[in-house]
Order: sequence, then C-alpha cells, then structure tokens
Amino acid sequence: MVDLTGWLLLPAPVEPHGHHDTALTAPGAPPDPATLAGDPDTVVTAPAPAPGGDSTLRRVTEAALHHLAHGATAQRGHIRVGDTIGLRTLDAALRAARSLTGLTDLRLTADAGPLTGRTAADGRALLRDAAAMGAAALGGLPDADPDPGGSLDPLIAAADEHGLPLDLHTDAGDPALLDRLAAACAGHRPGVVIGPCTGLARLAPDAFRRTADRLAAAGVTVALLPQGPCAPVRAVPNGGGGGRDGDIARRASPDTAPLARPLRAAGVRVIAGGGALRDAANPVGRGDPLEAACQLVSRGGEDPLDAYRAVSDRARAALGLPPVRIEAGYPAELLAVRGDCLPNVLSLAYSRLVLHRGRIVSRTSAVREYCDIGDGTATELPRQSTG
Repeated sequence: MVDLTGWLLLPAPVEPHGHHDTALTAPGAPPDPATLAGDPDTVVTAPAPAPGGDSTLRRVTEAALHHLAHGATAQRGHIRVGDTIGLRTLDAALRAARSLTGLTDLRLTADAGPLTGRTAADGRALLRDAAAMGAAALGGLPDADPDPGGSLDPLIAAADEHGLPLDLHTDAGDPALLDRLAAACAGHRPGVVIGPCTGLARLAPDAFRRTADRLAAAGVTVALLPQGPCAPVRAVPNGGGGGRDGDIARRASPDTAPLARPLRAAGVRVIAGGGALRDAANPVGRGDPLEAACQLVSRGGEDPLDAYRAVSDRARAALGLPPVRIEAGYPAELLAVRGDCLPNVLSLAYSRLVLHRGRIVSRTSAVREYCDIGDGTATELPRQSTG
C-alpha cells in the first residue's frame, strides 16, 4: 500500500519515438548555439557512436531505464540496420529489450535502407531478417533513399508479409511523397506512424492543409518531437583521427510543437516523443515525456490535457497497446507525480513513482533545501520542500 496523498495519479506515458542506439553518445562540449540560430542548412558535426555490440547493449539499456524513470513504461526505439553495421545493433538492442522485461516494454523499429537503387536487394533482405529477429515494427528512411516514393512499396509489402506496423523516419517535407504514402497506406493495418515530420513546418499553408487532410483520411499518425531534433540519417566524412568511422551531421530543425493543434484540427492523430537522448542530434535531449507535453503547451498552445494525451493514450494507441484508465480492469501502467493538478505536474514534475504491471519499478524523489539567513526576519519561510 502506497500513500499518494499530495500526488497526482496518471496513466503512464509512452516514448513512441526514441533513438536508443545513438543515445548517450553526445560529445562533451555542445556546439556553439550561434551556429544553430541562423541558416537552417547550417551543419554541425559530432562523432558517430561506435557500433560495438557491448557498447550498444549498455547504452540501449541505460537509455530505456532513463525513459522509464521519467514514466515511460512502454517505449518504441528506432534502430538503424544496414550500411556497415548490418543487424548487429538491432541484435544488441533486442537483447537489451529482453533483459528489461518486467521493468519496461521496449519495442524496436528496424530502419532499413536504401530500398531502391543498386543496393535495394540488401535493404529488402535486411527488413525480412529484422522481422524474423523480433523487430516490433518496420521503418524506412525515404528521405535518404534514391527514390523516396519508390521505397514505400517494398516497405509496405514487407510489413504486410510479416503483419507488422509501419513507422517511417521522415522529415515529411515533400507533399508528393506524403500523397503517395497516404494513398499506399490507406487501409494498412495495424497502423502507420511517421516522424519526426519537421518538414511539415516548412510547407506553405495551403500545402500543409492538403497534406494534413490526406494523412487524416489515410489514418496516418504523426509523431512530433517538441523537445528538439532527433538522430539524423546522413553521415559526413570525418577528417580527423581518433579511430572514429565518421561524423554525424546535425542540422537546425524548425519548431514542430505549433503543428500539433492544426494537425489535430484536420483529424490527424498526433503523438509526441522525446527523440534524441543526449546524442549528436541533441546533446541535451532529456527523453522526458512530460517535458514533451510541457513543450506542446508552452510553445504549441495545446491544452494541458490534450498535450498529455499525446504522450499517453494516443501514443499507446499508435503503438497498438491497450488503453489505460485509472479504473479496475485496465492495465496497471501508471505514473504518480507529486502535485495537485496536471498543469502543476507538467511544470514541476520532479518526484515520480512509476508502476508497470502493477508494480513500482522506478522511484524518483526530489527535496529542495534552502539556507537559513539567520536574522530571524523570515521565520515563516520554508527551509525544505518537496517537488
């Protein structure tokens, strides 16, 4: 029995778009913010993560526990397959997911590509192998494919063959590609998610409205990352030494938080994720679903309840998970946060209790202490508080 007096009990949030394989690889010194404030095509480079299996296993595990401590009892992570790493990273990530059973439900999307061009056969074989290994969803990288539109057909065919959902990693800045995606995915089950969709913020208003209508009609879910950019898919040569294979390009991204309301108004299911967790794309990424909801409110103008639904029940539905309610008979996937109302906990959500399968699996406690000024003039001020 746990006394939750002074706590708010919520359905546990979900991390629907993580990058566990690149997590915790950010360099020690962040890029100069001035380089990110100007031209959106400015590129900043940072070292790519080492592909070693043991390193990946450790980082995926630590990243999943980090998300769990913030409340995410279910997570979906994008794992790159192909190039020089083949399926090694996915294998390590799957081992990490199995080791975390009972703590958090970590599901993995295999991002394969290219699926057209000279190496198309290799990419398609990787999709089949990834599905056989236990990937929970199949994803492509159409923006990096020689034929972005053409890459959708083999991806959808593989997902249909294995009965897996689609989770495409795309900037979503090409209306023609999205039209083709909507036409191809209409009726596809068990569901289609695209993210991080930063390119939607660059579309002209008329193009945005048409695209939103097409996505809504096709039942495509949009995953936004209001905390910042996520792992890029393009590598640039590393001119330095140190044994690193390459540098990952980091680009400034437009703010996607303001997209949530107009997308929802068009009928699109919008969810929100954390994306990068202290990697080259976002060296200060927090991986906190409550922070994602907070940003939807503060920068996107969302209502706090709608913002929290983007990281909880709507995200659960997008991942094919059963609904959670604070009622008997529903899965006991819960988050207790110290506070008395939702805006309060989205603002100051420090102390948290996380329940997975009815058991407390993580506890974070925060205590603030203030010094005594010693002159007796402010005896009514608290010296300690919890949050």
